[in-house]
Amino acid sequence: MNKQQIPVVVLTGFLGSGKTTLLNHLLHRSGGTRIGAIVNDFGSIEIDAMSVAGQLGDSTVSLGNGCLCCAVDASELDTYLERLAAPAARIDVIVIEASGLAEPQELVKMVLASENPHIVYGGLVEVVDAAEFDATRERHPEADRHLGIADLVVVNKADRVAEQERERILDVVRGLAGRAAVVAASYGRVDVELFFDRAPVGERIGQLSFDDLHDSAGAGAGHHNDEHHNDGHHDHLHSAYESLSFTSDVPLGPRPLMALLDSRPEGLYRIKGYVDFGPADPRNRYEVHAVGRFLRFYPQPWAPGEARLTQLVLIGSGIDVSALEKELGACRDDAPHADEHGMWGVLRYVQEARDEEPREPDEDAGSED
Repeated sequence: MNKQQIPVVVLTGFLGSGKTTLLNHLLHRSGGTRIGAIVNDFGSIEIDAMSVAGQLGDSTVSLGNGCLCCAVDASELDTYLERLAAPAARIDVIVIEASGLAEPQELVKMVLASENPHIVYGGLVEVVDAAEFDATRERHPEADRHLGIADLVVVNKADRVAEQERERILDVVRGLAGRAAVVAASYGRVDVELFFDRAPVGERIGQLSFDDLHDSAGAGAGHHNDEHHNDGHHDHLHSAYESLSFTSDVPLGPRPLMALLDSRPEGLYRIKGYVDFGPADPRNRYEVHAVGRFLRFYPQPWAPGEARLTQLVLIGSGIDVSALEKELGACRDDAPHADEHGMWGVLRYVQEARDEEPREPDEDAGSED
């Protein structure tokens, strides 16, 4: 993905599911990553926007209205995306916290339809209240459809139900969510690597972030900067994920790789890195960005003297890491010759090569698989 393009994550869920708690957790655990927060609150701005702003510190851009997050109506969304995505803001990821009454599909459409060259779709995250799951589905029949278009589902407040009931809910959610990754959490605590990459320590220079302020306060009070010590919840559920790092100095064949990507398994949430297609396109390496069903390739000329490697990281929940590693290895074994026609499958996902409007997210959220 181009360095100028910022992932935009849409965070949705019905009222009381824990979206604001989850967002504050991401801000608290950003590790130096600068998060731009948009709270789409539809009339309750005073509540959620202020609770988020209280956590933001200096880790995001200060807007003209003096607030460190922006609370907007959907019609204003593109304007605020443009402001947060401006290079001068130095934002790494943008999170839109939708109203509990918002229609997720419409917000995703707005992000996909944006002509802003600095942003890219970062996935639809649906938050579910485990303790109120059945009641929510009864009150809001559209809940099943929302789960069906999500890229990642966080079953929050999982500590409030018995283990057997929790497993039942997770099974129902997985059935409704299709290929989406599903993770259980308590107090909105999920592994931030599911959402974004932490900035390397020391990368931010000249401006204190919320993390710096928090670390200083914790040290002064004699506290450890550790999640379990910090919040006092020693037994909360913490969503787990699996990751695979794959490196190859042998080019990958475009046909087998696209066969793998077009049928990627349930729970595989993010794919990032670079692919060398060798003789199929000796001029370029291809940066890959995939989240849920969304997939994009970005061709980039090889730099003089640059080592020609494929380097990929795959992240998900409940994925078979060893099977994925074998499938990627098979892609490597099938690439000794030029296959220009095989690149057609890759070029379907090169944004510059496509003129049509983005498809609706319930069909494929931009991936055509």
